[in-house]
Amino acid sequence: MTTKPSPEKLLALGMSFWNAKTLLSAVELGVFDALADGPIDLATLTKKLGLHERSARDFLDALVALKILERDSNGRYANTPETEFFLVRGLPSYVGGLLEMANARLYSSWGNLTEALKTGRRQSEHQDASDFFAALYADPQRLRGFLAAMSGVSAGAAQAIADKFPWRDYKSFVDVGAAQGMVPVTIARAHPHLSGGGFDLPQVGPIFEEFVAANGLADRLRFHPGDFFKDELPKADVIVMGHILHDWDLDQKRVLLKKAYDALPAGGALIVCEAMIDDDRRENAFGLLMSLNMLIETDGGFDFTGADCQGWMKDAGFSSTRVEPLNGPNSMAVAVK
Repeated sequence: MTTKPSPEKLLALGMSFWNAKTLLSAVELGVFDALADGPIDLATLTKKLGLHERSARDFLDALVALKILERDSNGRYANTPETEFFLVRGLPSYVGGLLEMANARLYSSWGNLTEALKTGRRQSEHQDASDFFAALYADPQRLRGFLAAMSGVSAGAAQAIADKFPWRDYKSFVDVGAAQGMVPVTIARAHPHLSGGGFDLPQVGPIFEEFVAANGLADRLRFHPGDFFKDELPKADVIVMGHILHDWDLDQKRVLLKKAYDALPAGGALIVCEAMIDDDRRENAFGLLMSLNMLIETDGGFDFTGADCQGWMKDAGFSSTRVEPLNGPNSMAVAVK
């Protein structure tokens, strides 16, 4: 007998914004921070978070049902091991910056996805600005939040790059589009023989230097100010571009790859890290959705397959290329000059 199809998967997917917004609001309200010192009962936690008594119990129990919080036999709420590790502000492992940005910016912008699909135009704030990133970077508060979000999205991939790339064969590196500095800090911490730095727009400098100093690496990592479309890239044995290429259209991608080629010595390597779409474009849903996010966020950006990236790298002059999986949906394309 043929099994009749069920609508459950479709309904769950279509209503999954309920789950997402519940988590995002929990991060915004500081639920996981409030529970960092241990379990708390309903009345105390309600008061601590400033919740209305009508909403508190359902909200907190929904987090329990979503496996984001735990509740013991005495009715006290507590973080799960994952939320305790990743969503308590101030911990080095905190990745909530990405969720904070999703809540503050992306959630509302994605409400206009249909418009973006029909027009091809970005739907984020500053829609009328000629340069989205210039507008974003001009607002100090939004800039700091954006850079923290980039640390969140880069943390796992940065550790995988530190573990998988043969750093013993190189002495120096530069992370292009370094944001707060998560990638260079992670690499430098794992490989004490390396010196390096980060390249980004000048207004990022103080935030980068603050983050590097807090990690005790100011003696090995320095900030290089500049605009990677207007200025030459700093010279180093290895250049890293993490979640950078997908922000730009194809011509701009090619410009950045050629600039990396020119800045590297013979034998030097370029690492491009992205949520690369599988070559058959069937499996990496996150990579494909990230490309839709670039539609929402940028004027011409898009994500791409590993084969796409290797082809552009060879066109830029690199002699050999390879693609390696990192963590989750992320992969790195490595090119050698």
